[in-house]
Amino acid sequence: MTSVTLALLALLSAAPAARPSAEEVLRTQCRTWAADPKNPWALAHGIAAEGRAFKARDGRRAADVIVSDFLRREGPDLRFDTFAADGTPVEPHPNLLVKTLLLAGFPTSQSFRAQGGPVTLGALVEDLKRDFRRDAALSPHGAWTLDALSHALPPGATFTHGAGETVRLDAVMDEALALLEREQAELLAGMKAGLPQVPKRKQGIYAHPCGGLHLFQAVASHARHPAVRKAWGSRLDTQVDVLVYRLGSESRQYDAALTSAPPAYRLPVLVQMVKFYGHFLETLGRYREETGWKPTPEQTRAVEQARALLDGAVRRLDASGAFRDMESVKTAQYQLYLDLIGDACHAAHGLSYWRNHLGG
Repeated sequence: MTSVTLALLALLSAAPAARPSAEEVLRTQCRTWAADPKNPWALAHGIAAEGRAFKARDGRRAADVIVSDFLRREGPDLRFDTFAADGTPVEPHPNLLVKTLLLAGFPTSQSFRAQGGPVTLGALVEDLKRDFRRDAALSPHGAWTLDALSHALPPGATFTHGAGETVRLDAVMDEALALLEREQAELLAGMKAGLPQVPKRKQGIYAHPCGGLHLFQAVASHARHPAVRKAWGSRLDTQVDVLVYRLGSESRQYDAALTSAPPAYRLPVLVQMVKFYGHFLETLGRYREETGWKPTPEQTRAVEQARALLDGAVRRLDASGAFRDMESVKTAQYQLYLDLIGDACHAAHGLSYWRNHLGG
């Protein structure tokens, strides 16, 4: 080798390794900790981020573990517990697991091994329909039921639940849009008034898990049908505008909280930032992919801002050591441990939607 070549090799070997992207950091976190075969909730988040081929740590396909190890039969009924006996979440939001399998692309004819014999995804959907209750579906924990029904049934579909009432899917989803409008009314008023922010006080949409973004996803996903979009007119467009306004409103509050919080309380703030920015990107990414929505220049800038804000939050969270010390977090703050898994998966998924759409 020439002296020049040797010098170049020396420089290359001395150069620091390329820093992993925020998506790579999050995806590594998701793949590592969502693969726990004893935690079906975590497995579902792994499927959401990685797709239906995602495997549990024991080598089995995550979807197979969820159904074979955790589905229970009660006579003709099929059930997932809310939590396992040791407090591990199984299905804390009704129909989260069925919704996950449907959105992962498993056909309703897909058969899984289960206690007491094989069961199809279609049978799980039929059980969901029998158990359907309008008030539960339109409650803060109902978004996963709405999303599952919208993906299992075509627009215009009807079904009869166990109490004998005939349910029209489109009517339920119309009510879901109206619910979203009511829950975001204060934000809409703030947006129209030009307020820099609307304080979060667990009111309205903030009373919903994950800030109501799963409700937004379920409603917006139903608009993938042209007839639904036509019937709703500009109503959903307004809710998209409100979501973009929320980005500025909430980011100001997170920045203020991070600045004023004592060191011991900064970790939960960073996790909340990852939760919101990740779900924001996932929500608008799903909306674009499922409906063909084309963001305006202002909306595109908002997505770029959310991606930058998420990147910053992930860097600070990674620097805190939380991702590297998950066992200690699990022991000391179990809910935070779960958030570090689920929110990492959602945020990685959200970033993946925009990887090739914003020049990054």
